[in-house]
Amino acid sequence: MLRLRILTAVALLAILLPAVFYPQPVVFACVAGVLMACGAWEWFRLNGASRLYSLLAGCVCALVCSALWMLQPTDSTLQLVWLASAVVWVAGGGALIRSGVQAWSASNQTMRQLTGFVILCAAWLAVVSARSQGVNFLFSVLVLVWVADIAAYFVGRSFGGRVFKEKLAPEISPGKTREGALGGLVGVLLLAVLWMAADRFWTLDSPSIYSVLASRHWVFMVLAVVFLGVMSICGDLLESLVKRAAGAKDSSQLLPGHGGVLDRVDALLPVVPLAMLLQSF
Repeated sequence: MLRLRILTAVALLAILLPAVFYPQPVVFACVAGVLMACGAWEWFRLNGASRLYSLLAGCVCALVCSALWMLQPTDSTLQLVWLASAVVWVAGGGALIRSGVQAWSASNQTMRQLTGFVILCAAWLAVVSARSQGVNFLFSVLVLVWVADIAAYFVGRSFGGRVFKEKLAPEISPGKTREGALGGLVGVLLLAVLWMAADRFWTLDSPSIYSVLASRHWVFMVLAVVFLGVMSICGDLLESLVKRAAGAKDSSQLLPGHGGVLDRVDALLPVVPLAMLLQSF
């Protein structure tokens, strides 16, 4: 299993890295569009759609992403998209996590399917917009999510249950601890400090999200990074909630050893649009 997981990760990097660094952003936009289309297919399957309907949803997602690329939304339009994403994730996501799996299962199936579809399209728009800011900016957002996840895993494994008796969200993801969540937040703050130091000492194609936020005020940067770390956890929990409601361990088997696309991008779905919103202030 570990060998298969490593091989899949290497294959993904062999596709993603050249797309990210390719001078013309259209290549990255296409790769990201394929991933989101696969995510839409998985989302619809997890929420009760037939195989044909799920496949159609994936195709429509790809078409919507293509249309957005050709239309090139204005900055004011993008700002509205980021604001709407913030409302959906902060208010809706928080309410859903508090309500639990049963509330999601009891909600309207079509609404559940369309919610995921819109979230995926908004995330595609955000990640492509982040790439347009520069490779350094894009990676600074992506790595924030990865560090939050890795730090939470190791801190939770080492200290989980020693400080807090209750788990983070036992009905949704029994393995996640509050200690791990706090460890993830500390991890992203350390990442921000180190990345800003790198911005000063190396000539990069663009400032990182941390340097952009710190240019407003260092307090704003700290609060924003913690907020993005919290939303990374929120995205992870919500995908776990959807899978639990569907009785599934993984979103699919598209990525051998890793599960599905949603399993890999769940925390990115809220973070990238919200990062674009924060950097626009």
